[in-house]
Amino acid sequence: MATVQELTSDSEFQSSIVSLPPSSLAVIYFHAPWAAPCKQMSVILTTLASTYPVDAPIRFFSLDAEELPDIAEQYDVTAVPFIVLQKDGKTLDTVSGSDAAKVRAAVEKYAGVGNGGAKSTSSLPPAQTVTKPANGEAKDLAAYAPSSSDPNTAPEFSGAETETSKEELNKRLGELVKAAPVMLFMKGTPSAPQCGFSRKTVGLLREKGIRYGFFNILADDEVRQGLKEFSDWPTFPQLYAQGELVGGLDIVQEEFENDPEFLQEFSVNGKGGPGAATASTQAPQVA
Repeated sequence: MATVQELTSDSEFQSSIVSLPPSSLAVIYFHAPWAAPCKQMSVILTTLASTYPVDAPIRFFSLDAEELPDIAEQYDVTAVPFIVLQKDGKTLDTVSGSDAAKVRAAVEKYAGVGNGGAKSTSSLPPAQTVTKPANGEAKDLAAYAPSSSDPNTAPEFSGAETETSKEELNKRLGELVKAAPVMLFMKGTPSAPQCGFSRKTVGLLREKGIRYGFFNILADDEVRQGLKEFSDWPTFPQLYAQGELVGGLDIVQEEFENDPEFLQEFSVNGKGGPGAATASTQAPQVA
């Protein structure tokens, strides 16, 4: 039976795709290790792959969107889980979120229902709903931009920390989110973003002419880890406006699409934009 192959480098991805026959369907799954919906999707895809014989004209690939940002950007991945169905180098369809029925229907549509094995796909886990960890209308967490956190290199806060240190950190974070009327906590700097999602957020703010302060979370692990708990939001980049969390890339995109005046008071031509300053990795600056 078929399996889901984890690809860990750009070269491995390219060679795997190029080696596929033109008639073979590639199911390309982008995930992030921190996202609960991705754990759900991993189970779904593993189960779905097992219904196809190993010699069927279909291959399942899994990629960490943060570890392979260039490929994620190539496929315009701004959310996880995200699945691309591709044949002969051409994208046929995409599925965002962890709805098992949608994924199964898309795969069967392009692979052909008859390609499957004897196992029934009815055993696939049901869709999982995860609500937005912030004030406002509940939304699926899968719609938010992937995080820049790396559990293998960045330690999480633990119960061993004292309440005093948490209070001090929260005080510092409370000041940072208000350091500029619009504050972006990103991976890298506007001139050198370190992930595709931060790059797209910067590009969007630049396109809209919004002046904003920024903080490179990679330069301060205390802020990087503490802000996830402070914001009750596990993803990066994070955008704040007047000290209130707006959200990640997808939420910012949605706000701009729904409200042409969103953040316009902080635009270059507005009254609320702060003056420009030179960039630093250790302190919030203005872009």
